[in-house]
Amino acid sequence: MTNRHYQVLIIGGGTAGITVAARLRNADKNLDIAVVEPSSKHYYQPLWTLVGAGIVKKEITERQEERYIPKGVHWVKNYVTSLEPDQNSVTLADKTHISYDYLVMAPGIQLDWDRVKGLKDTIGKNGVCSNYAYNEVDYTWETLRNFSGGTAIFTNPAGQVKCGGAPQKIMYLVEDHVRKNGLRDKTEIVGAFAGSVMLGVPEINRTLENIVRERDIHMKFHHNLCAIDGEKKEATFEVLEDGKKRLETLHFDMIHVTPPQSAPDFVKASPLALQEGPNAGFIKVDEHTLQHPDYKNVFALGDAAALPTAKTGAAVRKQAPVLVKNLLHLMHQEALTEQYNGYSSCPLVTAKGKLVLAEFVYGNQYKPTFPIDQTKERLDMYLLKRFVLPIMYWYGMLRGRA
Repeated sequence: MTNRHYQVLIIGGGTAGITVAARLRNADKNLDIAVVEPSSKHYYQPLWTLVGAGIVKKEITERQEERYIPKGVHWVKNYVTSLEPDQNSVTLADKTHISYDYLVMAPGIQLDWDRVKGLKDTIGKNGVCSNYAYNEVDYTWETLRNFSGGTAIFTNPAGQVKCGGAPQKIMYLVEDHVRKNGLRDKTEIVGAFAGSVMLGVPEINRTLENIVRERDIHMKFHHNLCAIDGEKKEATFEVLEDGKKRLETLHFDMIHVTPPQSAPDFVKASPLALQEGPNAGFIKVDEHTLQHPDYKNVFALGDAAALPTAKTGAAVRKQAPVLVKNLLHLMHQEALTEQYNGYSSCPLVTAKGKLVLAEFVYGNQYKPTFPIDQTKERLDMYLLKRFVLPIMYWYGMLRGRA
């Protein structure tokens, strides 16, 4: 196949890739930029929690990718199969090689459904649902709408996931739904989480602990889902207890599964990836400049970057301007002066019309934006998530303006 070359090659046309492409074009119209992205659709995933709770329709979260490829940016509609940073090249599924002067890695995170035994066979039926895929999220609402009582389980796996708060948002919304529909005394709500706390930010964690206690939600920490039998309605967890592992099987009538997640396979197999530690497989990157420490013409951001902060769109919004400015500095042989402080945000929907806005920087340090008490459940913050942030996303972030 014919080889191609671009000045800046961006891998991934999701939130991170499009935001960077737009900001680069806004900064310099003469840059020769390409985005590699196989999907013809672009999704605003933060609203999928509300789709699963029957509050919004999933169709409003989907748009055509071509509408958001910035004017003048080349769209390579293909998959990357391997990265060759020593040759400043990538290989696509059709065997095309694309070379570059500068590489921006923004391929996102992959959902590893097959890492839970039996999950792929039962997802979308038998009361087994998930808000983590566009094609599955409607079934969450169908399951909830038909739920008449019993045990509802909500899982949160070990390792990195996109929007670490999402597994518990649907738990609160389901509890809210059954309470308002007179089913609460017939329902046991169980959070089976692989972690040890509700959220790593102490100020927010205290609020969430109060919520689960007041609403009689049974939290089971150190529980990592490893197998599921939809027909028997049984979920098996690997439980870490006193330094030892054991298996525990729980019955469910409804279970919302957050699938295990990891860096894309082509990233894991590349020289760009960390080889060990909790972020193994994700892209090695300076946590402040977002530059790869070994390949100076490579930058990374978003879910695939090995950054010690939550993987959210809000994090991308702060990472993108830092990366773009530092990339431009590098092009002009200047020092990389921009610094990312680890900012991320998790709008935790705790009921219909209620939200706790968690904002934090590296070290899980609480860093609120607004001059209000964001540790409390608030209607205004719920309205921000439901109406303001989607507008900011489609018309601000993806256009390189916000």
